[in-house]
Amino acid sequence: MTERATKHERHRLIRELIAHESIGSQYELAARLAEAGYPVTQATVSRDIAELGLVKAPAHDGHAYVTPSELVGRQLPNLDARNGADDPRDVRLRRLLRDLPVAVGRSGLILVLRSAPGMANAIGQAIDESSLQEQEGTLAGDDTLLVLFADEPRLERWLGRFQAIRDEATRMEVHA
Repeated sequence: MTERATKHERHRLIRELIAHESIGSQYELAARLAEAGYPVTQATVSRDIAELGLVKAPAHDGHAYVTPSELVGRQLPNLDARNGADDPRDVRLRRLLRDLPVAVGRSGLILVLRSAPGMANAIGQAIDESSLQEQEGTLAGDDTLLVLFADEPRLERWLGRFQAIRDEATRMEVHA
């Protein structure tokens, strides 16, 4: 069995587990995966959660992981209507920015985002799926993501929105 097939099967199992059980921590999810024959590290579970775009939502016994589609119809908190930070498309990006350090640098009309090893692709995908639309595109490596812009005004608007989303993610962490 290939690593890709195993990962695909593990992702399917994770979606199944969170659909039928209230799982509120990475360690709990890792334990359930191990019970099902998929022994994984907490780091692997963390990457899987990011790749699947899972978010924590209030549950009857605290908080539990859900898919973004399960949030449809739920009342999302009004995070910051002035900046559009309450857009449901930003849920995954906010979660990643809450959980991962992301340093932002600049080279001309390119923003350089650096994060944890193995996480640039997940962050890039979250940006591409978010309400951030000023970029021409993103290009991800292992721990570095390039965000490309056509002109200075677009870069500045994007950076302001990104910072607002990141600030809100940080405020959510403090209140959690």
